Amino acid sequence: MHTKKLLPVAATVIAAAIALAGCSGTPGSTASSMPGMDHGNMGSSQSAASDHNTADVMFAQMMIPHHTQAIEMSDVILKKQDIPTSVTGLATRIKAAQAPEIDTMNGWLKDWNQSMQMPSGHSMDGMMSADDMTKLEAAQGTEAAKLFLTQMITHHEGAITMAKTELTNGKNAAAVQLSKDIISAQESEIKEMQQLLSTL
Repeated sequence: MHTKKLLPVAATVIAAAIALAGCSGTPGSTASSMPGMDHGNMGSSQSAASDHNTADVMFAQMMIPHHTQAIEMSDVILKKQDIPTSVTGLATRIKAAQAPEIDTMNGWLKDWNQSMQMPSGHSMDGMMSADDMTKLEAAQGTEAAKLFLTQMITHHEGAITMAKTELTNGKNAAAVQLSKDIISAQESEIKEMQQLLSTL
């Protein structure tokens, strides 16, 4: 009796193993996947694809390099001497806020099976040019602090514009919430930077 009971079980295990081998490296694939379909776009990816749209993808692809430059600008000012602590404190907070957001958005793009790179032909509001970055690196002391604040205000205004586009057109709840957070935080920081500029 035991032998007869084990045979169907063994056959089931073998069949399951064969099925899994056919979908190896595809977490979340289900038996309902249609034959001949690209398994990379099925399963868990299918559910992820249903809760985002093109606006969400573009928001992440554009905001990641935008945030990355804000961190680079902050790093430049933090390496300088004779910068007011109010300005270095702001730069530190910008880095602390935006680095985790970059990680979050990279995670979304990975889950959505989307490229981490922004498609060519798109421009981002508020980005500094190579010449702008060179000027920031060359500036010293109070002049550097003023330039950093002026540039970062423009940079933040660009991020807010992109975030408002996501707020209007986005579908993914987490991405829309992040856009709200960015608008709130960066509008507040713009006011802070304008205040700081008036004291330098």
